[in-house]
Amino acid sequence: MTRITIVSDAWYPQINGVVRSIENTNRELTRMGVDVAMVTPQDFSSVPCPTYPEIRLSVATYWQVASAIKASGPTAVHIATEGPLGLMARRWCLKNDMPFSTSYHTRFPEYVAARFPIPLRWLNAFVRWFHNAGNGCMVATGSLERELSKLGIKNLLRWSRGIDQTVFHPMDLDDRPFDLPRPIFMTVGRVAVEKNLPAFLDLDLPGSKVVVGDGPDRAELQRKHPNVLFTGTKTGEELARAYAQADVFVFPSKTDTFGNTILEALASGVPVAAYPVMGPIDIIEEGSGAGALNEDLREACLAALACRREDASRLARRYTWEAASQQFLVNVLKAQSERPRRRPGTRPLPAA
Repeated sequence: MTRITIVSDAWYPQINGVVRSIENTNRELTRMGVDVAMVTPQDFSSVPCPTYPEIRLSVATYWQVASAIKASGPTAVHIATEGPLGLMARRWCLKNDMPFSTSYHTRFPEYVAARFPIPLRWLNAFVRWFHNAGNGCMVATGSLERELSKLGIKNLLRWSRGIDQTVFHPMDLDDRPFDLPRPIFMTVGRVAVEKNLPAFLDLDLPGSKVVVGDGPDRAELQRKHPNVLFTGTKTGEELARAYAQADVFVFPSKTDTFGNTILEALASGVPVAAYPVMGPIDIIEEGSGAGALNEDLREACLAALACRREDASRLARRYTWEAASQQFLVNVLKAQSERPRRRPGTRPLPAA
């Protein structure tokens, strides 16, 4: 039996694209008969991340992480994040001659540089060092693959994303959703600096603006924009109903590598307005009628108002978690079959 151990610094109670991608992939892998084990911050003590307390950083020794991985008895290891757990899992795999794959979910150098005064070239070098140690680095889109290739990251593998259309789908609209005048321009996600929310909140738009989500910048943005509705975090059916009430979904981020919320909005029948950057340009196809991309975000928002909801939901139907999870499994097995070169001083994986 294939037994995959996934190591991720991002896990519940966090709600973000990394967590949702792994959660949905695990569900599909289990249906395929794959045994999946997780090593996450829930297994160890943790402390709040500086500048972003909602994210917990694991406080674990190498031997604790090594013991957790070994106990799971993996035939393959996938490292999802470049955080403390990811670093120790990388060390364990190299020490034990264990093949592993990685994935690149967030533009890590830009994410860190937005919070700490670390030169971008150092962060790029770290990303290259981290991912090139494995037998494959999974990326969601062609534009991300091209960017990472220029950085010198090798063995890039495609792992797309999906959408659960039993949850996210068009619904009957309220005449006055959230008790606000239409049109409703909505964004969903972490309320944090990397999401570039002021670019949306500062726009002069008709109707109303709604922000669904929470994060370290919420209090300050709510104070600056008293006419914007901040709903806090929503999940499941409540989130699906929120999407369906929007007239346009606004995606102001310039640092996301994909944008799972774009798919959720499209599946809900909501056209998307965004910048023509990585993520949106990979999903919103030209001529699809599912949204509008423009360097002027206001123009994109107004153009998206004219898009048809049917075209948005039609585009989303191309993305399924079953297909994305099949990609993931093929990538993991490919990485597992290519044994890494032994380094001096390392030893083979102990017998299970």
